[in-house]
Amino acid sequence: MIRVVVADDQALVRAGLTTLINAEPDLQVVAVASDGREAVEAARRLRPDVVCMDVRMPGQDGISATRELCGAGVADPVPVLVLTTFDVDEHLFGALEAGASGFLLKDAEPDVLVAAVRTVARGNGTLDDSLTKRVLREVVTRRQIVPVTAGRATELLTARELDILLLLAQGLSNDEIAAELVLETSTVKSHLARMMPKLGVRSRLQAAVWAYQNKVVAVPD
Repeated sequence: MIRVVVADDQALVRAGLTTLINAEPDLQVVAVASDGREAVEAARRLRPDVVCMDVRMPGQDGISATRELCGAGVADPVPVLVLTTFDVDEHLFGALEAGASGFLLKDAEPDVLVAAVRTVARGNGTLDDSLTKRVLREVVTRRQIVPVTAGRATELLTARELDILLLLAQGLSNDEIAAELVLETSTVKSHLARMMPKLGVRSRLQAAVWAYQNKVVAVPD
């Protein structure tokens, strides 16, 4: 069972997400929160598999809450899926830098949302299709996720790690990468665990953005 915490300042949104998630046989909402502080407290107490986090909330916002749950220096991070009503929102980039594993628009289809929860729970990053290209272009042209000075991944990674990074940047899951490279999934995970500290990132999503940012992979047209 995938255990989920839902954090949103709107009661109607919390109720809708809770109903949607609980309708799935393998998903369960174990707590709801109306602001970032409640979300952090619930996540630390219950250790859910995923926190569905709104960006803009009164009190503590979703960005700072995300940083507390899965940012740099967090020893045992909780995966965060950021939900937003804005298709262009500067807060998205702050959430990415804070360590979020994925982004999704709140008006996404129900099956897309539950699939995103499952994806993040498995340790994979996810971006809403309508956001992906815009987020990548924004990060590449304007923002720096981490203070990495190397211009190319080949200066930091082994040949196998580079192969995995290229496939990860294409959106492949660990299982799909393993099949493509004829490896065990556990081996892919081990390579990722060694690779991400070299890049100065904490999630698959940040690693993918690093690849675009450093022009290892071209941003899609």
